[in-house]
Formats: sequence, structure tokens, C-alpha cells
Amino acid sequence: MKEKKDFNLSRRSFLKISAGAAALSGVSLPKKAVAAGKEGQLSTLIDLNLCDGCAGLQTPACVGACRDINKDKIPPVAANIPEPWPRKTIEDWSKKKEVTNRLTPYNFIYVHKAEINAAGQRKTIFVPRRCMHCDNPACATICPFSANSKKKNGAVVIDQDLCFGGAKCKDVCPWEIPQRQSGVGIYLHVLPDFMGNGVMYKCDLCNDRLSQGKLPGCVETCPRQALLIGPRPEIEKIAGERARAMNGYIYGKTENGGTSTLYVSPVSFDLINKTMEIKPGQPDMKPDVPRRMAATDPLAKAVLAAPVLGIAAAGALNWFSRRKEMVKKEKNNNG
Repeated sequence: MKEKKDFNLSRRSFLKISAGAAALSGVSLPKKAVAAGKEGQLSTLIDLNLCDGCAGLQTPACVGACRDINKDKIPPVAANIPEPWPRKTIEDWSKKKEVTNRLTPYNFIYVHKAEINAAGQRKTIFVPRRCMHCDNPACATICPFSANSKKKNGAVVIDQDLCFGGAKCKDVCPWEIPQRQSGVGIYLHVLPDFMGNGVMYKCDLCNDRLSQGKLPGCVETCPRQALLIGPRPEIEKIAGERARAMNGYIYGKTENGGTSTLYVSPVSFDLINKTMEIKPGQPDMKPDVPRRMAATDPLAKAVLAAPVLGIAAAGALNWFSRRKEMVKKEKNNNG
């Protein structure tokens, strides 16, 4: 019963967003649009021909909405963050929450501005970047505690109550999307000096909102309706129509074995990628990204073979059990 809620995106919401975006792009929708409330995988479409970076706004609407929805997601950070052994690396963004020009534990989407010379013409393209929600995500395979999982609705979600912040998910992600916040999470209650280093955070496609029949914040608030969500077959069909209409390009359909996020663009992604410097928290868009699942299995086995894992697992289960009881009591007291 619970799984069905993951697809409870109303037909009216899907058609409303679809129709608005279609009107702006000049491309008609298929006559029989399938309701997103049906069981099946959802996909998102990001139309770079429509996105204008929210000119006139200090912060793009998609970024602002995402930040507002997730502003209370991360619990208070430890006053004295333990220095983990052996790498001794601490990543604390709790005092840099205002950063919006890259991905951080407090910022799950940002908009890249690409200045491109195409066919002798200067063109500005705005590119919203967030998790691609891969079809067969290596990040979910590598996690030894199954803190990272692919939902039936297409969202790839990290459970912050189970994540140790080991960052293996980031290591195997072609775009290095997940970002770590040290000083929070289960590792503090198990082996704070020896394993993990916080919790990994990223876009979860507003999975909780989807389960309530609501749209993801970025889709709902985009004034240009450049972002669209719907059943996978319909989104792929619309993406194909728009790409053909603008003699353009599609990104995400085959990259890393396929993703639940598709981009359409009037200029090639090779040109867009050349405007992107590879920096932490600022993923590139190199075309033809190879599927990384094959390289994941040996790394996953190595992680699972770590001697400390059994000790951590016992501590984790004990902490998680106490955490569930605490949350339950808080809900009863507030209710």
C-alpha cells in the first residue's frame, strides 16, 4: 500500500505542468497523456530552451523552493566534530548554508550559466543541476548499510538515519553529486573516531512530497515551467518531440546506463560541458558517460569485508532502534 503512494502525483498536476510547458515551447503534447498517478517510474524533463535562470531574481525559483523545503532536514551539528582516522577530513557546511552556486549538504540544486558560441552566434544557456536519479545507481549498490536506495517512482533517496557518511556513493557517482555534512548522524553514536564522517545529502526528487501527491518543489515553482515531471514513457516522448522541434539534443537517456532525469537543449551538451570547470559540487555534463555499475561490485565487496563493519552494524541497529522510539515519542507528544 505504501509503494502506491510513491506515484500519487495527480493527473491534474501533471497535465497542468505539461500543458504550460508545451505552450511555451510550441510543442503539442500526446493526446493521451498518461496520469502520473499510475504505478510506474516517474521521470523529470529539464528544458534548457525554456530556463532563463530566473532573470531578475536574486536566487532562481527552483533553488529557493528546494532550500525552503529542505531547510530543516539536517539536525544540529555536533559542537566539536570528531576528527576521523585515518584521513582526518572534516566537511562542515553548517556555517556556509547561504552558498547557492554549487551543490552542498544544504543546497541540492544550482543553476549553471553557460555562454556559448554556436554557429557564429552568442547564446546563453542556463542549466539547473541536481541528482540525475540514475536507473541503476552505483551509489545504491555500494552502500553497505543500504542507506541509499532506488524507489519504484524513480527517486534515488539517502536515508540520513542509516548513512555513515563514508562517501563511497560520491566516489562511484560519475558527477560526484552527494555532498557530506560532518558532525551529524549515526556514526557519532557508534565509532565517531574511526568510521564515517557524517551524512551524505542530495536531491531526493522531493520523495515525501510525491508520496503526498505533490510536485517536487523545483517543478512546482519554475515560472517558465522549464521543469516537468510525469510517467517515464510520456516524458521520453515529450523530450524526443522537443529535441526534434528545436533540432536539439537530449542528455540523460543513456548516460551512466540511463537516468530518470532528461535534459533537452538547442545546443550540444559537448559545447555546454566545455563551459563547466570540474570543481567540487559543480558537476560537468560530459556526453556518453559510461555506466559504472560494473566497477562497483569489487569496491562494494571490499567495503563489506572491512573488519570494523560488524561492530558498526551492531551499534547502528541499536542506535536506529532507539532513534525510531525517540521519533515515535516526539510524534505522540506533538500530536
